Amino acid sequence: MSLKGKVGTEIEIKSPPEKYYNIFKSQAYHVPNAAPNHIQGVDVHEGDWETHGSIKIWKYTAEGESGVFKEKVELDDANRSVTLVGIEGDVMKDYKTFKPIYQVVPKGIGSLAKLSIEYEKLREDVPAPNKYVTLMVNITKDLDAHIMKA
Repeated sequence: MSLKGKVGTEIEIKSPPEKYYNIFKSQAYHVPNAAPNHIQGVDVHEGDWETHGSIKIWKYTAEGESGVFKEKVELDDANRSVTLVGIEGDVMKDYKTFKPIYQVVPKGIGSLAKLSIEYEKLREDVPAPNKYVTLMVNITKDLDAHIMKA
C-alpha cells in the first residue's frame, strides 16, 4: 500500500475565476469573514498577503475538530492555482507532506474550482485526507457566495 496519494474534487461556482483566485492570491484575510464556520482566522507569519513564498497560519474547523495549519504559499498566476505547502500544524501529525491545491478555470459564465490535496502519510493506518477536501469544498462554496454578494 502506497503512503503517497492525491484526493480531490471539482465544483462549479458562479464567481469569475479572477475574483476567486485573487482571494487566495492577495486577500486571504477575507476568508474568515466569508467562511467563519470553517476558518476562524488567518495570520501572516512571514512575508505578506500576496507574495509567493509567504507563510500563513490558518485556524480551521473540519468535521467539528479545531486545528491549526501553517503553510507556505505557492502561486501560479498562469493556471490560477494556489498551493498551500504544509509546514507545521495538526495535519502534520499524520502526514509527512500535505499540499492543498485550489485551482480555478473559466466555465461558462462562472468557473470550475478544482480542489485537491497531494499528501504522503506517516503511517499506513492514516486515512486519506478526504475530510480536508470537504473542508476545501465548504470554504469554496462560502467564498463563492461572498464574492457574488459583493
